[in-house]
Parts: sequence; structure tokens; C-alpha cells
Amino acid sequence: MRALLLTLLAAATPLAAQTPPPPPIPATPSQPRPKPPELRAPVADTGIFGPLALPDASDLRRASGTPGPKYWQQRVDYDIRVSLDTTARRLNGSLTIRYTNNSPDSLTHVWMQLDQNLFKPGSVGSYLHSEDSRFGAEGFQGGFEISSFTQAMEPGPRPGRVRLGQVGLKPAPVKSRVDDTMMDVGLPYPLPPGATTVFQIAYGFSIPEHGADRMGRDGALYQLAQWYPRLCVYDDVHGWNTLQYLGQGEFYLEYGNINYEITLPAGYLVAGTGTLSNPLEVLTASQRARLAAAVTSDSITHIVTQEELASGAARPKPATGMLTWKFRAESVRDAAWAASPEYLWDASGWQGILAQAYYRPSAVATWKDAADMSRYSIQEYSTRWLRYPYPQISAVEGPVAGMEYPMVAMEANDDTKEGLYAVVTHEIGHMWYPMVVGSDERRYAWMDEGFNSLINIFSEQDYFKRDDSRRHKGEAMFALYNDQQPTAQPVMTYADRYKTDDNLGSLAYVKPALGLYTLRNKILGPEVFDAALAEYTRRWAFKHPQPADFFRTVEDVTGRDLDWFWRGWFFTTAALDQAVESVTQQPGSDGKNRVRVVLRNAGQQVMPVELQLNFADGSTALFKFPVEIWHRGDRYTAELTTDKHVVAAMVNPDGGFPDVVPGNNGWRESAAATP
Repeated sequence: MRALLLTLLAAATPLAAQTPPPPPIPATPSQPRPKPPELRAPVADTGIFGPLALPDASDLRRASGTPGPKYWQQRVDYDIRVSLDTTARRLNGSLTIRYTNNSPDSLTHVWMQLDQNLFKPGSVGSYLHSEDSRFGAEGFQGGFEISSFTQAMEPGPRPGRVRLGQVGLKPAPVKSRVDDTMMDVGLPYPLPPGATTVFQIAYGFSIPEHGADRMGRDGALYQLAQWYPRLCVYDDVHGWNTLQYLGQGEFYLEYGNINYEITLPAGYLVAGTGTLSNPLEVLTASQRARLAAAVTSDSITHIVTQEELASGAARPKPATGMLTWKFRAESVRDAAWAASPEYLWDASGWQGILAQAYYRPSAVATWKDAADMSRYSIQEYSTRWLRYPYPQISAVEGPVAGMEYPMVAMEANDDTKEGLYAVVTHEIGHMWYPMVVGSDERRYAWMDEGFNSLINIFSEQDYFKRDDSRRHKGEAMFALYNDQQPTAQPVMTYADRYKTDDNLGSLAYVKPALGLYTLRNKILGPEVFDAALAEYTRRWAFKHPQPADFFRTVEDVTGRDLDWFWRGWFFTTAALDQAVESVTQQPGSDGKNRVRVVLRNAGQQVMPVELQLNFADGSTALFKFPVEIWHRGDRYTAELTTDKHVVAAMVNPDGGFPDVVPGNNGWRESAAATP
């Protein structure tokens, strides 16, 4: 989603011969359906250190945080053909969906997402967001218009599928019921485990000027997302995931391959998810040659120049005045695209991956560096967490202020290089969370925005070669302040149930990033935490993790019981307030100074303690105490021996822990008591 962290925490690949695509998503054999996971029975110890009640482990999701031997997920493949009517500002087309049932259940119906219905009169989301608000739709009333919808069964046998005994059955109309942004589709042919069915849909919709800050248009420029009906996720946790699209909550989607064709006026340049399948038809010979050179270079190559744009030489000229762009994407959960007759096009490369930037001449002052920003971001995240699995990334400028889709990052122009890099690297970071690690954004926004906001910290620091720790600490106080308000909610709150806009910023972005940053730097250590996050990313790539899968993976890799941390930071609004209550010191017979420091945990959150002593000779010493010192209560007496006289004591001296009351963190000896 848009880089809200800016104020809070500081395309096409025209050549098919790129890096190998990610492996196909395997179909899982049919198996008996286990009982859905249930919460553990309440435990007697409900304090901060009590066992955290997570869903029971099973052969689907193991106690170690790994997918179990019987883990399954559905597969959805899409073939889409649409035409863009730039006069009526409308998209019309057809959609073929191949849906493979890898679950152990026979399905008699499926659920579809109709996200464009958010903009219909009387939609549920319209009661929550005004027309001119961020998640509203300006200047029109629309929604999906479906003119036909049929189902057919795919005959067997095929690998991973079963013979259905229905060969020769003609496509049959489905019975459907639209419920706001969802549609219940009754199947004329039930879908047994291991089988594949085919849906054919004819549809269209009017394109909003501002579509909930996730799609829209600006003059002749279009950024299209949520542009085709999509299957809801059917999983082992909730069955059909049918939370309505209301605006704040984003998306939860199945993986598969997507082929799509877009027919539009010949003067348009298109950037989109996937690899361009027909470069000979839509690109000039010069552009194809430049792209071939760009993919092997770490410098910026201008694929479409300002001179070509001004002279009309940027586009081929078919006699019909229309061109069809064809794209293919493998192992993706969604597809999006942008088109404009004014786009300049730059590209660079990193290890066979094409990093691209599309922008209008009005944005050249800052966007001239965007391809390099994209290349650096891909390198940064690939090196730290998991190699980028796709052949290209496209940063596209337009009216959408910041939104991510597989291989596409939509961003608005920015006045400064720092501001543009922050949003570019944020949206590209989303290629890992949630595009590769396919979490449920509608329920747990923090599992994509929080993870992403965390990794953005390192990307920004490395790109500009600076230490941003002070800025991050200062801006992170937003989350701590927000937690003290009457409208405070836990991080685990569903995205569309945030009470205020501030809660969106705090609970989805800043607070989870701050918590994970603290876990990394102050509790586990950078090396251990980074290994855990990388392992979580690897285990759940192209799968659907739940919060418990992340918690368990971290504990599995680190060997640490972190129930106290997950409970306090994610499930409550508990605040951290560490204090120095008193300091006494007395010389011993051996000439050493016996120092007793009474530490107090004045809040409900717990953390380890870092205590700094300042001595009369101007020197200091740092002492570290584990979180376990709070097992027996909210006070702990630290007994220390030194050969120096203590004149001051302070907990959290570098501000690395999120303490909401720093005023009680220190003690200073009075002048009368100084020897």
C-alpha cells in the first residue's frame, strides 16, 4: 500500500528471455479434511509471561511454524482479454478462470471478489468513506457489470487431477448472488478434490478517477488494478475468506499464472505485471535493442526518450490505430498495469532482473533516478531476505500515491529524491510482503505493512549511506502516543476495523515495525533476528501464513520463548514504562563500592533493561538485564560492585526501547550527598 511510513517512520519486460520464472505451484493430492484449528483451552496464567494461546498445531501448520505435510492451498489461473475505451473511460472484456481444488473438500459453490462494487451506490464502504476521502471514489458511481458467467469441467486425466466422468458436458450458466463486493457462485458441476473447473465471464466497468487510492486515472494516464473478478481464498483456517472490500483492508488472493491482453490506442505505452509476450508487435527495433542491453547493465538506459516522445517515434503505427499488448506472469497472486501516451521509459539491470521506471516528462526532475532506485531496492531485499523471484520490476508514476502489485509499484511524483526513494523502496518491498509471502492483508495489515516498513529502514539507510536511527526513534513515538489515546487498539485488529486514520498508520505500519526493530536490535540481536525473518520468508514463499506461523518460526529459529513479547506488543495496547526508583551505595571492607539500584516496571509491557551508571570521574558503565527479571514482580534490585562512586543512573540510555514515560528513567545524586 502507499508509503505511509514516509511521515511516520521515516511494465513490461519486453524480452521473454529473462531469468527463469519461479517454479510452478504444485497441486496437493486429496486427503481427508482435518478438524479446523481451535484455540487452546484458557490457561491459568494469563499474565504477561503466561503461555500465549495460539491455534493448535497440526499436519497443516506445524508447531515449528513450518507448513505441515498436509498443507494445501488452491490454485487459480487467469486468462484475460480486455479493451480500453479511452473516450468512455471504460474497460470491457472477457475472463477465463481455471480453478484447481487442492483441498480435501468437495465444493458446491465458490466465492468471487468484485472489488469495483465498492464504488456502487449504497455499497457498505460508501458508508465508511466519503466520496472525496482517501478510500472513496471521485466523480462517478460504478461497479462490475457481468453479462455472462458459465462453468465447465476440465476433462481428465491430468497430473494432479482426477477423471470426472463428465467429458462432453457443455458450459452451463451458474447461479450467482451478489453481496456487495462479494459474489456467491453456485456450481452446476460440483468440484471434487483434485479436480479443475473452468469459468467463462464477460464483464466491464467504468474506470474511477480515484479508486480508493489503489487505481484510477489522470487525464490520458490509467493505472488499473482490481480490474477483473477474482476468486476468494479458500483455506484451512477460515474456509471461504469473504470479508468485504471496504477500503482500508487490502487483499488476500490465491497464486497461479496470469495471461492477459490489453487492446488500446496505438500511442499508449503499457507497463504491467509479468513479461511482455509480443515485443515484436508493440515495440520498435531500437527499444528492443535497448532493453536487451539494459538488463545486463547497472546504469540507466533510456528505452523511450523525450526526443522520441516529442517526434512521435516512440510507438509503432499499425494501420488500425490500435495495438494489443500481451503479458504472461507465473506464480503470482494478482496482476495490474498502467498505460499512458506520455510515458518515458528507463531501465537498468541486476543479475538478469530488469528494473524499470515509467514516468511523464513533468516528473523527470526526480524520476530520472527511479530505475536506479528500483534496481537498488531489488538488490537490497534480495541480498538480505530472499532473492527476487520474478524477471522484472516496474515503478510507474501516476495519480495513485503508493500501491503495490506483483512486479508493479505505483507511485506519485515527489519533490525530493529522498521522498521518492522512500516510496519507491516501500512499494518494491511489498514484492516480498505480501506478493511472495501471501499473507491475509484484509485481516492482518501488519503482516505486510509492518514487515515492509521494517525492511525499508535498512534500505533507506543503505541507499543514502546514513544512520537514520535518531529519526526513526523520533517518528516511532507516534505509535506510542497513539497507544495512550482512548481510541487505542491492538495491532491484531482487522484493517477495516481501525477506529481512526491514526490507528491505520500506527497499527499497520509504525507499531509493528517498531516492535520488530526492537526485537531485532535489543532482544535477539541483528544476526539472529535476520536469520529468523529470512527463514520465515523462505518457508512461506508463495503460501498463506497466519500470525501464529510467523511467531512460531521466530521461536523455532531463535530458540527463545517470546510469548511475552507477542502478547504485549501485538495482542494488547500495553505500554512500556521502565524507571529507576532508587539508588543506594555503600563502601565495603574491601574498598569496593556496593551499589543497589531498584528498578521498576511501571507499565504493563515488559522488556529487558539496559542500565547506565555515571561515575564521579566522568566515566560510564552499561549493565544489561534480561526480561526474566520481571518474572517475580514489577520491582527488581540490581546489586552491583564497583570501585567508583555513582553520581547518576539511567535506564534505556540510548532510547532504544519504546518507553512512554522517559521522565522517570533516571536518578541523579544530590549535591549534598556527593562525597
